[in-house]
Amino acid sequence: MAAAAAVAAAAAAMAVAMVEEQVNSLCEQLVKAVTVIMDPASTQRYRLEALKFCEEFKEKCPICVPCGLKLAEKTQTAIVRHFGLQILEHVVKFRWNSMPRLEKVYLKNNVMGLISSGTQSILEEESHIKDVLSRIVVEMIKREWPQHWPDMLKELDTLSKQGETQTELVMFILLRLAEDVVTFQTLPTQRRRDIQQTLTQNMEKIFSFLLTTLQQNVNKYRRMVGAPQEQEVLTTPQKTDLTQEPKAQANCRVGIAALNTLAGYIDWVALSHITADNCKLLEMLCLLLNEPELQIGAAECLLIAVSRKGKLEDRKPLMVLFGDVAMHYILSAAQTADGEGLVEKHYVFLKRLCQVLCALGSQLCALLGSDSDVETPPNFGKYLDSFLAFTTHPSQFLRSSTQITWGALFRHEVLSRDPLLLGMIPKYLRASMTNLVKVGFPSKSDSPSCEYSRFDFDSDEDFNAFFNSFRAQQGEVMRMACRLDPRTGFQMAGEWLKYQLTTPVDTGPMNSKTGEGLCSIFSPSFVQWDAMTFFSESVISQMFRTLDKDEIPVNDGIDLLQLVLNFETKDPLILSCVLTNVSALFPFVTYRPEYLPQVLSKLFASVTFEVIEESKAPRTRAVKNVRRHACSSIIKMCRDYPQLVLPNFEVLYNHVKQLLSNELLLTQMEKCALMEALVLISNQFKDYERQKAFLEELMAPVAGLWLSPEMQRVLSDPEAFISYVGADNKIADPILEDPSGLNRSRISFCVYTILGVVKRARWPAAPEEAKAGGFLVGYMPSGSPIYRNPCTEQVLKLLDNLLALIRTHNNLYMPEMVARLGETFAKALDMLEVEKNAILGLPQPLLELYDSPVYKTVLERMQGFFCTLYDNCFHILGNAGPSMQQDFYTVEGLATQLLSSAFINLNNIPDYRLRPMLRVFVKPLVLFCPSEYYETLVCPMLGPLFTYLHMRLSQKWQVINQRSMLCEDDAADDNPESQEMLEEQLVRLLTREVMDLITVCCVSKKGVEHNTAVAVDGDDDEAMATEVTPPASAELTELGKCLMTQEDVCTALLITAYTSLSWKDTLSCQRTTTQLCWPLLKQVLQGNLLPDAVSWFFASVLKGLQTHGQHNGCMAALVHLAFQIYEALRPRYTELKAVMEQIPDIQRDSLEQFDSKLLNPTLQKVADKRRKDHFKRLITGCIGKPLGEQFRKEVHIRNLPSLFKKVKPSLEPDVLENEDGESLTALFES
Repeated sequence: MAAAAAVAAAAAAMAVAMVEEQVNSLCEQLVKAVTVIMDPASTQRYRLEALKFCEEFKEKCPICVPCGLKLAEKTQTAIVRHFGLQILEHVVKFRWNSMPRLEKVYLKNNVMGLISSGTQSILEEESHIKDVLSRIVVEMIKREWPQHWPDMLKELDTLSKQGETQTELVMFILLRLAEDVVTFQTLPTQRRRDIQQTLTQNMEKIFSFLLTTLQQNVNKYRRMVGAPQEQEVLTTPQKTDLTQEPKAQANCRVGIAALNTLAGYIDWVALSHITADNCKLLEMLCLLLNEPELQIGAAECLLIAVSRKGKLEDRKPLMVLFGDVAMHYILSAAQTADGEGLVEKHYVFLKRLCQVLCALGSQLCALLGSDSDVETPPNFGKYLDSFLAFTTHPSQFLRSSTQITWGALFRHEVLSRDPLLLGMIPKYLRASMTNLVKVGFPSKSDSPSCEYSRFDFDSDEDFNAFFNSFRAQQGEVMRMACRLDPRTGFQMAGEWLKYQLTTPVDTGPMNSKTGEGLCSIFSPSFVQWDAMTFFSESVISQMFRTLDKDEIPVNDGIDLLQLVLNFETKDPLILSCVLTNVSALFPFVTYRPEYLPQVLSKLFASVTFEVIEESKAPRTRAVKNVRRHACSSIIKMCRDYPQLVLPNFEVLYNHVKQLLSNELLLTQMEKCALMEALVLISNQFKDYERQKAFLEELMAPVAGLWLSPEMQRVLSDPEAFISYVGADNKIADPILEDPSGLNRSRISFCVYTILGVVKRARWPAAPEEAKAGGFLVGYMPSGSPIYRNPCTEQVLKLLDNLLALIRTHNNLYMPEMVARLGETFAKALDMLEVEKNAILGLPQPLLELYDSPVYKTVLERMQGFFCTLYDNCFHILGNAGPSMQQDFYTVEGLATQLLSSAFINLNNIPDYRLRPMLRVFVKPLVLFCPSEYYETLVCPMLGPLFTYLHMRLSQKWQVINQRSMLCEDDAADDNPESQEMLEEQLVRLLTREVMDLITVCCVSKKGVEHNTAVAVDGDDDEAMATEVTPPASAELTELGKCLMTQEDVCTALLITAYTSLSWKDTLSCQRTTTQLCWPLLKQVLQGNLLPDAVSWFFASVLKGLQTHGQHNGCMAALVHLAFQIYEALRPRYTELKAVMEQIPDIQRDSLEQFDSKLLNPTLQKVADKRRKDHFKRLITGCIGKPLGEQFRKEVHIRNLPSLFKKVKPSLEPDVLENEDGESLTALFES
């Protein structure tokens, strides 16, 4: 027996020695491989071979655990140790479920041993080693705690008693656990619930542990560095013992780790833990705000605590932060940090403190109400002073951070009446006067703000975008403040305006390119004028809304207006500000109409503004803006105060006629703006015949020119048109020479005028006035009145030539016509650079906005001409419906005329021209069309259009999909990436436009909840709602039903809607899914749909899921749609089951179960949500994943026996027993 035992022992020793030898050999190879991978001098081939060896080892080697532990020993280099720990992490994540119990216990004990004694000291150890070590423990916790490892928290507590190194690692473990379980939720639902509930049950102990750790380490640290609070009682200052320095740093590190861990818990634990022991935690955090090494972590924790939502009752204790002690610590910390100059660390801390004060303000606003027992805190005044200090800080970012809270305070029902806050309004407005001045560009040094901006913004463009939104926000808050105290704001605006009017102009070092001695947008004078103008505009408009009529300070306002009208300047930027002030002060004229001629005189003088008289050079944008500004001010005045202007109509008319008599004095747009103003006033005649006669007179020059035989020839023939506008010329001097400019301007003038008249001429809004004035011509069958527009006769006379021009313009894109363009104008029909940049989201260089000429070359002028002309022609057709109503819709053969003009040669029309046509012409034409004309006009037009658009978009998306499949090497040299991006983005925008048009035509607005905000061009596709179940009331409009009765149109609509689901535009997909697909399909459900068609609809939705499944919003909408289709059509079409069976990895038995419940009406219906969840699980195989997850190895975490309800052992024997049949419940207790 003894001999046998000896043999067995010897064999065991040999086996151990062999394994040990194998481990040593493998570890040597792994060390070499890791060295090759990390060595920058390694060749790619060697690195890939080494990487492959390491990965194969992790996947296949049966002795990973001993190898990992050997590599993780302290004697190895940090890189090797990190790799060893990565091996152990891989084992826990991917092999845990198949490991024998003893091996799990062995691994767990060794990992805890590494934390205990296997790492360097806290100051020496690499952070990535600490991180991976904590990750391993958390991965084990996620798989075994609390059921199989009940003493985990005790073990961590024991470890923390060993010293600072272990305590810091314990903090990392607790933080990582909270992040994985609560923040990121990276584990199965049951496991997450088990762990989170156990954490919650133990939260008192955990919080107590965290607080004690923080307190002890902070106290030790402060004792060692001789904190000021303790020095005060000493007769001589205590010096830091240099031998204690590492010890102090170690305590500081643990303090920082404890604060970071607290930050991971404060966000979600019960508020009672945060406010326990008379808010001991909050008190400690306030104390730490004055500790330089710990203040940022403390401020983070404080911010999270103060930002908590929840029951108001639970939040009341947070008001302790308005107490004397807390307020003292917060303010002294802010003063100290600010007093030490601009250091990044201190600046970050200041930002956090500012956020804390903002969150405190929000809590106060939430807790203080008319039905609340919370009172305004005694330190509210001190709080406001400190908050104002942040609003006046040099950092533009800090200033902007305070605005939302100021707005909440000024809006609050109780606080807005508080004398302290009311007393703060003049100070806030005074601060705003400074904050509105646009200074602080990171590239400059002309303000203390610049230095801070260099921390916050990457470029001047970034800063400019930020400042514009900050200024808009300030305007909103200033208006709220002026609602409470309108007189103070007006008084300040008046003082500032007078000051600017009397201060000499300072152009600064940078002169404008517009002319010598003129301001650029960075000039000191302009930035002041600009700020003052914004301020006065905001406060004056609010004053008129707030004060009663008899309280308005009319005399003061008229005095200011007089000063502004008398002010003369030749600087375009300043003049633009002057005009804004005239508009802001104009409401005072309603009290003193005698000042109207002076205002008109000022505005008309600015309409013809030039820097250099009779300037031959191209006008800069600043000059053009002044002229346009004056025109729009006149239009605005005539639109908002027509009764005031009406007595001066003749004066105005004569003035305009005088300006129009000189063909070169004004641009066509300026001429038409003035004519629009006249049309607006003519609406006040309220006399059909008189207004019609006036419009006839006004449009006589246009009609004469537009209907002349020469113009008729030019507008009808593409070749003659190209020649007339000069696009077939070769220009020697592309800057100055432009022989056909006058011809182009004549066409533009006619089109602008027609548009202005169609847009502005209207009948009186009041039915009695319309009837008395002769505008009423009858009633519809429904009883609604039919009006006639006084411009109808004039406009319809010009319609034929307008349609001829549109036809000609469309034909210009034919290849043979493009070939006729002159050398200089080969790209005349291309997009303007500005349009390209807008679509690609590229910012415009700042200075160029004002200092560059509007069009630099004759080519740009030609591009601008074609672009504007095309848009304006369609604007006229789009406005014709709402303007002339039945007179337009009953034009003989209108559908045929439109099809043979606007919709001709669409194949050659580029996407960037097709988009505006759909938006500004087709959409309004259809929306305003009375239902009587659906059959004769809309259906004949939309049928072919929708069929064509589907074909076009399908081809475009096919090209994009093919392009994304091809290798980069195959891309053509003449089609650079930016061009491809532009083309793709245009296809996306066109797709949205088309789907929006179909939705508008077919689905009633009241039935559909628009869950996504209407996105502007280039909006982020990801910004979408995740809950997008469309309401059952989404119904088809009358037009939708009419379109769906016509087979070809119905087919085009359904195919376009369902095909678009797999086009790679998330926004379009989500809108179409939620608003369009089901209402369209529901309309044809009663008919006899072919089985193939039903299968295709369903498969299209599943394809959409494959393409867009990674986006939560789209995925939710598409799953709902697939569920609706399957539930509605599966009883009639067994083919749908065949489609389901093709889904990868579908569980057939689960599908049978779902089907049997669906097809058996006698069974009790399961709740809708459970049915939908079951269906979603069935189709999981076709739901697309994000690229980052597509090739990721699956991590499987098994559920443990439930803590909260008894599970029958027979259900999950594999969980409750291991392969030896032993119980696992005491797995980690050994």
